[in-house]
Amino acid sequence: MYAIIDIETSGGKFNEEGITEIAIYKFDGEKVVDQFISLINPERLIDPFVVQLTGITDQMVRNAPKFYEVAKRIIEITNDCIFVAHNVSFDYRVMQTEFRRLGYDYERLTLCTVALSKKLILEQPSYSLGKLCKSIGIPILERHRANGDAMATVKLFKILLERDFEKNIIKEALKTVDVKILKSSYLKIIDPLPTDSGIFYLHNENGDIVYIGKSKNIKKKVNNFFLQTNKTGLYIQQNVQSVSFEKTGNELIASIKHYQEITNNKPLLNKRILNHSKRVEFSNDDFLIIDKGRNISEKSVILIENNNLSGFAYVELAYQINNIEVLKTLITPIDNSTQLRNIVKEHLIKRRVEKIVRL
Repeated sequence: MYAIIDIETSGGKFNEEGITEIAIYKFDGEKVVDQFISLINPERLIDPFVVQLTGITDQMVRNAPKFYEVAKRIIEITNDCIFVAHNVSFDYRVMQTEFRRLGYDYERLTLCTVALSKKLILEQPSYSLGKLCKSIGIPILERHRANGDAMATVKLFKILLERDFEKNIIKEALKTVDVKILKSSYLKIIDPLPTDSGIFYLHNENGDIVYIGKSKNIKKKVNNFFLQTNKTGLYIQQNVQSVSFEKTGNELIASIKHYQEITNNKPLLNKRILNHSKRVEFSNDDFLIIDKGRNISEKSVILIENNNLSGFAYVELAYQINNIEVLKTLITPIDNSTQLRNIVKEHLIKRRVEKIVRL
């Protein structure tokens, strides 16, 4: 059973927001079997930007029930349900914060329709609820209102369930989050991070880089650091104040940049890189490795020339790929080191890329 939820808030400082509207649809995988929709008095002023976005004003919520008055109903309708939302980390955090103010620990398994959509509805220009629904033909009658957004999420979730034939992705996406472990400062760091491939930098209070990582899901990887109890995890939890990142579009570019950045910056927590590997030769002297870019209209291109790593670029036009002289003007050079050659060669052996073009 699923509780598909959308929450609108008053805005304001992190973890100080109040809920202004909530919509919950209890969904059995085929149909809605129960629902709860209500304006909520947040007991604080609504930010003007939020008023403009949602249309919910202080006057509209003045006589609405306060959260404690509907808390029992929320617990009942979501009991034994998986908490589902579009960008679930936001809605789940806000819900837990409201219950924590009442002295109650609200915990549910969660599913994020953003993450699932990226796996099951591929190559969309945007995965925001409005743009994704428009792209796949789901109408939203009241955008940025809890009822309209929650119903659109129900319809989107139906499509996701249909496309996940063996339910493997649904099972993998289920997770529990113990926000008692994650301090509010950790949540503030993690929330803005993307779920895309790329590299990330953990900074201390002085802005110094203490660790450089790579992942096909940056947010998930960083989140794991704040849940670890080993020596490295505890150091990060005590010393990391901010995270910066760079999307790469695919794992190969992430691996290349990861190696280069560690070599250049030598962060405290990264293991020292030893270059004792035997130099490998590529199967062809001149070719292009073409793979996903950072968005739907973009491709990444790695140029191997004279059996040497030349560099990589992101392009949006087939003309840029087909004209080697034009491509060379866009290339960011890559060190033709033994280690990087091994990284590229191993990736080509073990993983798929979109295309290889021989020159």
